[in-house]
Amino acid sequence: MTVYTCAVLTTSDKGARGEREDTSGPALRELLVAHGFKVAAHTLVPDRIEEIHRVLQNWVDQDKIDLIITTGGTGLTPSDVTPEATLPLLEREIPGMAEAMRAASFAKTPHAVMSRGLAGIRGESLLINLPGSRRAALENIEVLLPALPHALAKIKGSPEDCQPGQ
Repeated sequence: MTVYTCAVLTTSDKGARGEREDTSGPALRELLVAHGFKVAAHTLVPDRIEEIHRVLQNWVDQDKIDLIITTGGTGLTPSDVTPEATLPLLEREIPGMAEAMRAASFAKTPHAVMSRGLAGIRGESLLINLPGSRRAALENIEVLLPALPHALAKIKGSPEDCQPGQ
């Protein structure tokens, strides 16, 4: 089994100022490790497009991290800018991933329609934006976990069929 690297970026003004504990980032790291990923990086930055963009770009272009998860900044407040920082980096979006997360969340809360998170590819990396709350972040990534190893293999050029035996 291939071990993929991952990184978690928490975006939070209050977290960056030390006014709020980051609970979603550590919970995501723990879940990803439990599913066989190797955590290569984790950091917290304020809700600033330039800072978010810089970290994501470095993790993809320099560190070649396979899976990059962001948590926070996907809502409707003026400081929620994670999708705006992510979109210019993406070479290809994967709308089905974002749609699946929103659909699963909508079954639990009507507020899911306000999530603006994206998923997409840059190089051989998969980037996924998650909500900032611990519960919502975990619920959203759990929707995608079964598909992530195959998605990463395909992104890296695996010739394996999507439905073996058919």
